[in-house]
Amino acid sequence: MPSDAVLYQAAALCLTYPDDDFRARLPLLREAAPQLREFVDHAALTRPEELAAHYVRVFDTGRRHSLHLSRWHDGDTARRGVSLVRLEGVYRAHGLEFSGKELPDFLPAVLEFTARTGETGLLTEYRDGLERLRSGLTDFGTPYASVLDAVCATVPTAHTGVP
Repeated sequence: MPSDAVLYQAAALCLTYPDDDFRARLPLLREAAPQLREFVDHAALTRPEELAAHYVRVFDTGRRHSLHLSRWHDGDTARRGVSLVRLEGVYRAHGLEFSGKELPDFLPAVLEFTARTGETGLLTEYRDGLERLRSGLTDFGTPYASVLDAVCATVPTAHTGVP
């Protein structure tokens, strides 16, 4: 398991819809992942309905802040379908069945996969999309940017073979 497993699991929770279960976990998230304290403290101080509305405004109203990683790489092309099938195969190869209501490229699912398996290859593969998402969230001025800041700080850059 990677040393950042707790961070990845906590970030996955922070990037899902902020329901009552999320609110109940805030004290644990604050202690377990100090890198996420800025966001966790913001979430704890924000009224539940306000935080939920903000989540929808940030993530559900367009593609500028998509949490679906293959969309950053493949767009809405046929290649994206191939990528999604491949991701399901990666989960299966590690003994995990993807059964979420989201697609397998949903960033919280990828973060949870990484936390459980120690396999950082998917995060590395989609690093460019993570950086673009991080930048977009920063430009938008949302506290969710700090979650991406913490994740991106741990993801190795892909090796291109170019010296």
